[in-house]
Amino acid sequence: MLAVLAQAAEAFTKPVMDYGAIAPELVLVGTVILLALLDSWKLERARAAMPALAGIGLLVALIPLAVLAADGAPRVLLGGGYVVDSMALVLKALFIISAYVVVLLSTNYMAEGDYWESEYYTLLLSSVLGMAVMASSRDLIGIFVAFELLSIPSYMLGAWRKGDLRSNEAGLKYYLMGVFATAILLYGMSLAYGLGGSTNLEVIGERIASLGTDGVPVVALALLFVIVGFGFKVSAVPFHVWAPDTYEGAPTPVTAFLAVASKTAGFVALIQVTYFAFIVRPDVIEPAFFVLSAASMTVGNLIAIRQTNVIRLLAYSGIAQAGFMLAPFAVASANPEQSLQALVTYLVIYAAMNLGAFGAIIAITRRTRSAELEDLGGLFTYMPGLATVFTLFLASLIGIPPFGGWWAKFGIFASLVDADTGLGWALAVIMAVNTAIAAYYYLKVAKAMWFDDVPEGADTSPVSVPVSIGFALVVTVVATVLFGTLPQLINDATDFGLVAFGG
Repeated sequence: MLAVLAQAAEAFTKPVMDYGAIAPELVLVGTVILLALLDSWKLERARAAMPALAGIGLLVALIPLAVLAADGAPRVLLGGGYVVDSMALVLKALFIISAYVVVLLSTNYMAEGDYWESEYYTLLLSSVLGMAVMASSRDLIGIFVAFELLSIPSYMLGAWRKGDLRSNEAGLKYYLMGVFATAILLYGMSLAYGLGGSTNLEVIGERIASLGTDGVPVVALALLFVIVGFGFKVSAVPFHVWAPDTYEGAPTPVTAFLAVASKTAGFVALIQVTYFAFIVRPDVIEPAFFVLSAASMTVGNLIAIRQTNVIRLLAYSGIAQAGFMLAPFAVASANPEQSLQALVTYLVIYAAMNLGAFGAIIAITRRTRSAELEDLGGLFTYMPGLATVFTLFLASLIGIPPFGGWWAKFGIFASLVDADTGLGWALAVIMAVNTAIAAYYYLKVAKAMWFDDVPEGADTSPVSVPVSIGFALVVTVVATVLFGTLPQLINDATDFGLVAFGG
């Protein structure tokens, strides 16, 4: 046995690493280490420097991304298990910029509250590192490790308000549901590995395709378990029950992070397994995605109508938005390139408008101390700027031109209709109806700010918005308006064509 092991050791070939391709991830690793060391060395004296260092680290990580984008050549590592192509670069940039906006939103929020700041930014960047790895992983092991790296810090961040029972409940629910979903996901991945004889997604796809389209129930079980596991991460119905309580109980910047970056990472994982492996079995995955999409947008919107807390309303809105983003998966095989482009476009625009909406809520609640709808009454009379900005983001979430949301929804509609399948047409109709339903509760919030009376005893003195929050709002407003008025900007960035499929 020892002789066999020795012979195997001699046959081992060290993989060739392209450190330029993984430079963004290395920068994030270095920043996490720096934050941890500084926290250990300076202790409480390091608190003031943490958000600045975290923000600088994220901005520096964009430099190698820009270099890789300028080079344009895809990089393939680890035998095809890790690919840095145009799609991966766009998604990594989305994660890093979203995290930078969250850092801006967190700076004053964490400093003014009774929070552990140093660990907060370390965990935040660790989660972003997992998202960056996820964007390039084309291997089950890489996807699972990235999934856990982004999830475990999120569980802790969800319960970051230690003295708040609702925050403790939120973190515990998120953790327990996450562990349950991970078990299902891992079982599905083990079945997929057994079918494919490899952890590489392309090899698994080729093997599943060779098995034929009938008489293989284990294929359906493997695919559905993986989809269910990631369905939890994107808060798709019926795996959504953790989201409203977690969003309401967590600190608002953490809620913004979970609602945008973490949800996007879940969709990226679905993109990887669907378009690079499971697309060969549309008879299994497309009906499943149809049910998830229709249920998510319908249930999310109907429950959102009854919400009186704006953050909880945005949580159910996020569930409905997840339904919109799941729709292209239902026509993935009939229209792969257009559906993928529509999905990534929606992810980018959704990040801008949803981060902006949460940023506006953070700024508003600094004065109102409440996110209840009744406390936003008459907001325009004493916070006209914030009321206008928040209304802009609500209009974009509805899909009203000229804001980015209209182009995001139009892309999804076009991919469904152009696929010319029964599932596509049915989802297009369901999506149209749900867009109208969503308009009702978004406009209800706008109506309260613009036309309702100011609550009795409310503080209507002038409001000072911190520079970091103001800058975050400027960034998200500019992005939301540009994506709506100049959609070609986002189209050019998300036009991956055959490159995304190895062509």
